[in-house]
Amino acid sequence: MTAWKPISESELYDQIQKTEIDLNGELWNFWQLIKIAPAKWTEKEYGDDGGGFWVVAICGMKVIWFNDIEDGFNISDYKTYGEIEGYYCNQDELSWSVMRLFDLVKFGGDITGQAGPPENLT
Repeated sequence: MTAWKPISESELYDQIQKTEIDLNGELWNFWQLIKIAPAKWTEKEYGDDGGGFWVVAICGMKVIWFNDIEDGFNISDYKTYGEIEGYYCNQDELSWSVMRLFDLVKFGGDITGQAGPPENLT
């Protein structure tokens, strides 16, 4: 049995670069506004084992972060900078999370409980 190993920063950058190739128009502009240099943030339920999770974007009081246990991106709230509030185990592509957050900003609503690509991305 192979032990779980957190994603490296260079592997994460590879995933981000693959996504950036596919983003265009409003989504590209939105991504340019919210993306940050990946930073490890704490998460109290499952984040200790890997030294936290990589946050790749911040928009208001929400973050897009990579769950390397489940191998996918998620959107969570935060109250304190550096601390993810709420563990999610979606296995979303980064582009799905960017689209979901963009739609939330543009149209309002709630992102909880969603998994898979947004309807207008498929």
